[in-house]
Amino acid sequence: MLNRTTILAGVAAFGCGAVPAIAQKSNEVVTVVKVTGENWFTRMEEGVRAYGEENEGVETRQVGPGRADAAQQSAMIQDLVAQNVDALAIVPMDPSALEGVLRRAMARGITVITHEADNLQNTQIDLEAFDNAEFGAHFAEQIAECMNHEGKWTSFVGSVGSLTHVQWADGGAAYMEQHDGIELVSPKNESFNDANQAYEAAREIIRSHPDIKGFQGGSAIDVIGIGRAIEEAGLEDETCVYGLGLPQDTGAYLETGAVDGIAFWDPKDAGYVMNILAEMALNGEEVTDGMDLGVPGYENVSVTDGPGEGVIVRGQAWVDVDASNYDEFPF
Repeated sequence: MLNRTTILAGVAAFGCGAVPAIAQKSNEVVTVVKVTGENWFTRMEEGVRAYGEENEGVETRQVGPGRADAAQQSAMIQDLVAQNVDALAIVPMDPSALEGVLRRAMARGITVITHEADNLQNTQIDLEAFDNAEFGAHFAEQIAECMNHEGKWTSFVGSVGSLTHVQWADGGAAYMEQHDGIELVSPKNESFNDANQAYEAAREIIRSHPDIKGFQGGSAIDVIGIGRAIEEAGLEDETCVYGLGLPQDTGAYLETGAVDGIAFWDPKDAGYVMNILAEMALNGEEVTDGMDLGVPGYENVSVTDGPGEGVIVRGQAWVDVDASNYDEFPF
């Protein structure tokens, strides 16, 4: 990763010649995630902390509610707005639930960066690791091939308010429409980012559709719950399970074949890049199409207009993992 001096090399110097040494106030950037304690966001916090440690003039920290709940997250953000922090970097549980509080934050001069929220109007920059419809179609393509292009399949999401999860499910469903022999049943099962809830939902689907073949996971822990249910039912050889996940979390299920494959973007890198974008915005720097942000998967970002006054920054950051390579990743 590049440090702030490299990333912000284009920022104009303040004045010319020697100036008296003046104590500069550090910018405070607070990253707010969907839930604290989930391994995905524990990994993201590594990137948040690394950015603060590697760059002078900015203080970084990460917070999140104790459970994946949009109302709790909104209340936490309201408190940070009242504290008048310099910038917020937010991974919304439900983007639509945050429009009001983020509008107030920006009205107070707080910089707002978001992630996994390309429908938000009240954000200055939304960061996406890739095109979300393509990501969902990628899972569906793998599932379809594994199913020999026939049979029943289903999809999971953290919640129907979790925008990217829904986009992946919809992208998968759109891809599957080309296969007449494939049937979508019980779409968008909600796990609320809880492996036990994903497990219970998968068990119910197996009971209701004993001939089910395909599962697409949305939340990073969905494949864990689905894999557990598949193992208990002894269906490792009859099912095809693909979805978002972390290698070390899902490794045991990849080994047994209860989960066939996962893909992810490194949340550490996403946390780091959100803080790069926050400091760029605070310094009046513009992120431009094709810019190299100095982080793997974000070396040639695309920049498009968002639904509001802000922009959407997209990388090319997903990684495919299966039983053959999951142990190459330390998280």
